Amino acid sequence: MSSDLLSFRRDVTSEHGEDGIIERIFEIITPGGSGELQWCVDLGALNGVHGSNVWTLIRNNGWKAVLIEADITQFEKLQKEFGDTKGVYCINSYVSFEGEQSLDTIFATTPLQKEFDLFSLDIDGNEYHLWESLCRYRPKVMVVEFNPSIPNDISFIQPRDMSVFQGSSLRSLTELAKEKGYELVAANEVNAFFVVRELFHLFNISDNSLETLHTDKSYQTRLYQLYDGTLCLAGNTRLIWHGKHIDMSKLQVLHGRARHYPARIASRRSVRMLKYYVRKLPLYPWLMRIKRWLTE
Repeated sequence: MSSDLLSFRRDVTSEHGEDGIIERIFEIITPGGSGELQWCVDLGALNGVHGSNVWTLIRNNGWKAVLIEADITQFEKLQKEFGDTKGVYCINSYVSFEGEQSLDTIFATTPLQKEFDLFSLDIDGNEYHLWESLCRYRPKVMVVEFNPSIPNDISFIQPRDMSVFQGSSLRSLTELAKEKGYELVAANEVNAFFVVRELFHLFNISDNSLETLHTDKSYQTRLYQLYDGTLCLAGNTRLIWHGKHIDMSKLQVLHGRARHYPARIASRRSVRMLKYYVRKLPLYPWLMRIKRWLTE
């Protein structure tokens, strides 16, 4: 069995091959089909078609679904797409971490099973905190969007605030997954695929580290510095969501003549001799303190 789930990429309505990856995951989990009606949840469902990771499961495989969308315009389109579909529950709600808008409370208004099959979570920011807040339900498979601009070695969690849209790193989501009893089985450009730990052995993955399963760095921007204080960029040099080029000149901390190598050696012997005698002066340590104070 191939453990490289990304090789099964296929898009029907998904954007980065999720349709094919999800199909393969459930072939592994339930070979030949489970014989039971399967359930999926899509949070951030939009119109039910655009970028959907569950449309083909509902339309082609007969899955039942809970589709949640907060935007009213998108929700109207979602209802037109699935409003008359038996077993599909379209919910217009702004989801939050606790109370009447929590996932546990919203799910309880539907026939969704406590242990359902798939949860696709994509709201451009608070995926970490919403997954963390889910207590009474346990999907077998989680598909969670992460911020692809953050390198694998960084654990970043955006503020627990529904008005903030920053996204969390793949490492932080993987750490949360382990706490909740899940293991990473794949990661494409923007989505991580987790399965409950008791099913992980079915995938024959010997190494599910981020370095092995997530090698795409196309969205990452790297910053490095030169000896003279110049800051440089490598990799992605555009803001992902805004499309603007990152102007390297505006990133500079030092400007103009201040950008030089502090420990440089002058080419002229007269200058080197002058520096030698200045350093012998009793006031030299004080001059250096004043210089550091002026440049801080």
